[in-house]
Amino acid sequence: MSESIIKNKSFEFSLKIIGLYTQLLSEKEFIISRQLLKSGTSIGANIEEALAGQSKKDFIAKMSISSKEARETKYWLRLLNKSELTLINVNNHLEDVEELIKMLTAIVKTSQQRLTKN
Repeated sequence: MSESIIKNKSFEFSLKIIGLYTQLLSEKEFIISRQLLKSGTSIGANIEEALAGQSKKDFIAKMSISSKEARETKYWLRLLNKSELTLINVNNHLEDVEELIKMLTAIVKTSQQRLTKN
């Protein structure tokens, strides 16, 4: 079985989010950082669950949850960026999460189309 690109990208993104979380804690930012940690690491966790899904519908449901978590993560990153709570540049994180959102959207759409054809 070949490695999943989305699985690997989401795992690497989770590691980056953990690093950002640690930086934010060192700057005494405790509220948004916690929300960001939860949603940012949940993306990959839901992808892992999707890849072990019991059915195509289960796969789609978990990937959809992962997509929602990615969008929530994007919200927290944008909020951090505009709130001036920190001087940490999160633009790379925003680019990464945008890429994940695009990939997840394509996976969900394609999977739904295949499910309706069968």
